[in-house]
Amino acid sequence: MTSRVTMQQSDSGQEMPAFELLRPVGEIAPVIFASPHSGHYYPETFQALLRVPLMDLRRTEDAFVDGLFGSASDAGALQINGRYGRCYVDLNRDPRELDAQMFVDGPPRTSGRASPRVRAGLGCLPKIGASGADIYNQLLTVTDVRFRLEQVHDIYHRQIKSEIEIFKQDWQDVFLIDCHSMPSHAAGRGALPDIVLGDRFGSSCDRRLTSLVERTLTGFGYSVVRNAPFAGGYTTQQYGRPARHVHALQIEINRHIYMCEGNITKLPRFETLKSDMTALVHAINQFARASTQKKSRAEERG
Repeated sequence: MTSRVTMQQSDSGQEMPAFELLRPVGEIAPVIFASPHSGHYYPETFQALLRVPLMDLRRTEDAFVDGLFGSASDAGALQINGRYGRCYVDLNRDPRELDAQMFVDGPPRTSGRASPRVRAGLGCLPKIGASGADIYNQLLTVTDVRFRLEQVHDIYHRQIKSEIEIFKQDWQDVFLIDCHSMPSHAAGRGALPDIVLGDRFGSSCDRRLTSLVERTLTGFGYSVVRNAPFAGGYTTQQYGRPARHVHALQIEINRHIYMCEGNITKLPRFETLKSDMTALVHAINQFARASTQKKSRAEERG
């Protein structure tokens, strides 16, 4: 593509695209920075189904995370940002994680499966908002949600798969950094650390990259833990295959560091955190360029 910024339109011509894609500038690194939960678009047809204030849904967003990592494309990586609110459809959930009891006519996908997240109301189509109250004022129909799954969730993940394959044409390894934020407190756990790194307990990512990210962030003064309470969601599990030369690492940032969780506004510390994340982006990209090789033309011919 010649355009640096691509606003992916859905097949149905929906006004809001499924995602924003920022292509790399300058020296390329085989790295994708994804922010699936920073979107905050909620269609009017969806809002008409709500029994809770929209702010209750907005408090589940990873607000401003796309901005924290906004230097990624200028540093040579690719960046993809979801545009819809996560309560509309959760891009970091398996699309089969659906609660059949939410629908008049059964789940929209016959392969729908229960999971602890679904039972907690946090499936691919969340049932509850930030307060824990039910989101909807009525049962849903397949028509209500087909667009969300097919034209938002599926399109977003098709694009990630496509970009991974494009990178693999030129590089031996590809690195996917899945960027998130988390509440300052979790039920049963109390206060959470500043940052949680999720690499599926070492199975989804080159441990050297996880260690580099941990060292870089602790060097900035943040408290960092691995895989507790977040080891990596659908994206990390789906794409992290080191044996196949695709590495996926999830980064969860405590919201209290940079924003007011109640009214979703930036704190003055946002700029400091953004500067630190910019330095982290450069460190990750440098690692990616140094740890993998560009394929020769002979290798490409097989």
